[in-house]
Amino acid sequence: MANTVQVDILTAERTVYSEEVEMVIVPAIDGDLGVLPNHAPLVTGLDIGKIRIKKDGEEIKLATSGGFMEVKPDQVNILADTAEFPDEIDIKRAKDAKNRAENRLQKNKDRINDTRAEVALQRAINRIDVANKGE
Repeated sequence: MANTVQVDILTAERTVYSEEVEMVIVPAIDGDLGVLPNHAPLVTGLDIGKIRIKKDGEEIKLATSGGFMEVKPDQVNILADTAEFPDEIDIKRAKDAKNRAENRLQKNKDRINDTRAEVALQRAINRIDVANKGE
């Protein structure tokens, strides 16, 4: 029985991460989902949140804004809309985006714009959280 599983995290722009790890935890559309080696095959959507990778006793965190994950017993492929390590996040830009989204929610009562602003707010808060607590 293998002790590790290959995890590949890709976005449209680049390969973000590609390593053998002990475990990966993702924000699946119906809650956090942990994947260990020899996991049953699975395909699921991802939500805005943190991807957490357990490797060599350490935890690596990435901010993601959604995507898809395919699980095989020996491999996990994550196709993410975005995936950022804490040191890649521009905290000022994320805080500015959070403020803009909060202002839109306070000023507008249009449901379509509210939904867009709420999603933008979730993304910004997630990025700020990962950047501040990524270590």
